[in-house]
Amino acid sequence: MRPAGRPRRGRDHLPCRRPARDAAQGPDVSVEQPAAATAWQRWRQALEVYRDRRQLVVLAMGFSSGMPFLLSGSVLSYWMATEKVDLTTIGIFGLVGLPYALKFAWAPLVDRLPLARLDRQLGRRRSWMLVAQVGILISTLLLALSNPVEGPGLTAFAAVLVAFFSATQDIAVDAYRIEILDDDEQGAGAATTQLGYRIALWIVDALALLLPSLVSWPVVLSMIAALALVGIVTTFVADEPQSALPPAPTATGWLKEAVIRPFAEFLAYRGWVVILLFALLYKYGDALGGSMARPFYVQMGFTGPEIFGVTKSFGVATTILGGLAGGVLVARYGIFKSLFIGGILQAVTNLLFSWQAEAGHDIVVLTIAISADNFTGALGGVAFIAYLSSLCTKGMAGTQYALLTSLMAFGRTALSAGGGWLAAHTGWTVFWILTTLLAIPGLLLLLWLWHATQKETPPSSAKEG
Repeated sequence: MRPAGRPRRGRDHLPCRRPARDAAQGPDVSVEQPAAATAWQRWRQALEVYRDRRQLVVLAMGFSSGMPFLLSGSVLSYWMATEKVDLTTIGIFGLVGLPYALKFAWAPLVDRLPLARLDRQLGRRRSWMLVAQVGILISTLLLALSNPVEGPGLTAFAAVLVAFFSATQDIAVDAYRIEILDDDEQGAGAATTQLGYRIALWIVDALALLLPSLVSWPVVLSMIAALALVGIVTTFVADEPQSALPPAPTATGWLKEAVIRPFAEFLAYRGWVVILLFALLYKYGDALGGSMARPFYVQMGFTGPEIFGVTKSFGVATTILGGLAGGVLVARYGIFKSLFIGGILQAVTNLLFSWQAEAGHDIVVLTIAISADNFTGALGGVAFIAYLSSLCTKGMAGTQYALLTSLMAFGRTALSAGGGWLAAHTGWTVFWILTTLLAIPGLLLLLWLWHATQKETPPSSAKEG
């Protein structure tokens, strides 16, 4: 979200008030090369970005972000279900994830407020990451000490704390990734983040689904809490970005710099309302389907081990491949073309679940549907993250990125709350067709943004696609 007339180099992005400079124009090539050799060189250059040490740090930070996510979602609801808590209470407990949708409210603090001695020793980004990671560790241990049957209040309080510290960590980690990587590395950084994130989800889900039959839930949750050490260690060994802005000297100056300026820069974009709607709707169809996936599998007659076997083997493998493919696609073709390809694919693959609804209990169809859906969802997700990252100004990335991802969380939670009602009244076959159609508004908004960018960017600086 940089001021008008200051676009990032080599990056297709939403136009500002003034046309972009001729920043993406490459060097003049006077000697023709064979087309095949040139294409291979481009692909090899696109892959080279993954060899940077900073990508390894981003991978570990992605893992740290993914580790607590399920503790306020599917792991919590599964734990409560195994303890025979009624469905109404389980549904109400879904509200503990609201900090993810509200994190933009305290993002300015994470962006600009120095944490005294920690800030001097670690820097702005790493000091906030450390505080959040320690908070995740402690609140997860508190969750392990609670009992959703005998003391649901403590369980809810601990789960809200986990979500709060997790959302706070996301603000700092997202800003760190945006600031530590160059503009042309953001696509690969998004892919690496998704890879680490998905690995963490797989491990946490495996512990939560497979171990409770062998050990108690407090032991399981304590083991999950120990995974927070990955982020804590990484924070200490990582380098601090150099672009974080210094704190404002006065309260008024702080308010202006930390709160007003980040949002003012966003409002400098022509079509900022469209950006917000796009952030809300691009993955809405996918999110609505995802919110009802587990109940759908159960109604199709699949057992827990069958669901785990497919989702955590084929599903994870194809998610990783899709994330890596998305990073290469962004590096090779640019963000908007990658967003469009990913958006179409992730919508169409939802139709495979309509096939599943007609086929019933068929493990082969389930494997195909989950594999395709995870691959395309990860591919589109990487392009989406890269696009949102490209809109952020370094030094204010935490606040700006939190605003955009809060809209994603709102679509995943509040707007998806009616998924059960919709499935019950239309049937599963029609439900999955509707999730495909619900992707259309986001794609139309994408076309508007793409067209606006091509219209206002000089031909010499426009990227391919």
